[in-house]
Amino acid sequence: MTDGTASFGFRQVPESERQGLVNGVFAKVADRYDLMNDLMSGGLHRLWKDDLVGWLAPPRGATPFAHLDVAGGTGDVASRVMLAAGNAATSIICDISAEMLAVGQRRINGIGQGQRIGFVQGNAEALPFADKSFHAYTIAFGIRNVTHIDKALAEAFRVLRPGGRFLCLEFSQVQVPMLDKLYDLWSFVAIPRLGRLTAGDARPYDYLIESIRRFPRQETFAGMVRTAGFEQVSYRNLTGGVAAMHSGWRI
Repeated sequence: MTDGTASFGFRQVPESERQGLVNGVFAKVADRYDLMNDLMSGGLHRLWKDDLVGWLAPPRGATPFAHLDVAGGTGDVASRVMLAAGNAATSIICDISAEMLAVGQRRINGIGQGQRIGFVQGNAEALPFADKSFHAYTIAFGIRNVTHIDKALAEAFRVLRPGGRFLCLEFSQVQVPMLDKLYDLWSFVAIPRLGRLTAGDARPYDYLIESIRRFPRQETFAGMVRTAGFEQVSYRNLTGGVAAMHSGWRI
């Protein structure tokens, strides 16, 4: 980021305009969001989300558990958490995109989880929740789309209860030689072409791929999580670092 500007993919745009541009991307792809993630991950995002929920290990039985899924979009993570958690658990999906929330509500109601999962429109950088409201905060493939990552992390810390856990799943820096070359070829050549075929427009896919490349490396992002106040910070690479899960605790 430079003075007064922020990255939108590989472009610098006025900081005040970035969130609107990002919102426009997700308004275009909302109905095809899960297909988009299938294209970008080769279908692996579904397994990665299972890994995220497995690492979260929500309590079963009658233990109260308040879960917040930020940038939760279509409800993919929240529904998994509720399936894994006990009946006393509840989840709120908070997303800045009205279009993504509409897709998520249709999905959640369709699978009969509407009683346990709520929807709130809000910005990750200024969450509309009280301090110390949640036992767990998750964000999957969303934090790279906020304008100020440090503000989003500070908000995650604020809304978590003492003993609460932060978990982030995000595309990351490939750590395996040759896999990085193959992934670049897939990302910059195949995905935009597939996006044009499936959605009629490659531009949203161009931004999403470019935003992955601009996202901090694993160690750098882990340092940002620590700076936000979290302790016992760690991360796990998935598929050679194509994605990574980051964990931190509010002690």
